[in-house]
Amino acid sequence: MTTSGVRLFVIVLSVALTAAACSSDNSSSSVLPTPSGTVTTETFTGTVQPGSLDFHTFNVTTGGTINITLVAAGPPPTITMGLAIGNPSSAGVCAVISGGSTVTTPGTTAQLTGTVAAGSYCVEVVDVGNAAGAIAYTVTVAHT
Repeated sequence: MTTSGVRLFVIVLSVALTAAACSSDNSSSSVLPTPSGTVTTETFTGTVQPGSLDFHTFNVTTGGTINITLVAAGPPPTITMGLAIGNPSSAGVCAVISGGSTVTTPGTTAQLTGTVAAGSYCVEVVDVGNAAGAIAYTVTVAHT
């Protein structure tokens, strides 16, 4: 297996384990934090080939809340994809932050939220093994 193949396997496994650890109990409602201060919203688009991933880098100038939303992906428009936040590395990869990934379908509500320090980050979209062809996607990243 190539180095990129091993990396993809580790990412997909990490995303799958993270998803398995999540509870599916939706009986209680939760309120997602809304970024406070000046909010910057960045929109990224791209294509993920079957068995592959794509990522985009962005900078956070002031630490605070971050909300990442897989707005659209497909075909089909209800496909499940991996979504992650990480740090870009000098090796040209997005090193996913521990606990910073999920498996999700596109929607209008942020699928990843949290607090980040000022710095350089990346958002990654991953085929979790169900893409039959190229998947076009749109991700928004809202941060302070």
